[in-house]
Amino acid sequence: MKGNGMKALKQKVKDELRPEYDFDYSKAVRGKYCKRLSDEGANIVVLESDIAKAFGTSAAVNEALRTLLNFTQSTQRLVSSRSSGRR
Repeated sequence: MKGNGMKALKQKVKDELRPEYDFDYSKAVRGKYCKRLSDEGANIVVLESDIAKAFGTSAAVNEALRTLLNFTQSTQRLVSSRSSGRR
């Protein structure tokens, strides 16, 4: 009886899924919204394979880009303050 606890729980959870979550994958269309997203100017960026390998997740890419952006903004402020101080 002890070993049946997880099976019974899994079966109960499976039986309680709502019908709207029953998705028929045989009717799925790959890239169905690709053109529309491209035409509307969505924020989709395709990375080249060597770059994609360097970053495991989109979060890693975003973190690296934010770091670079902060660095360039800081550098720009330093350069601006030096040139305005020499006048």
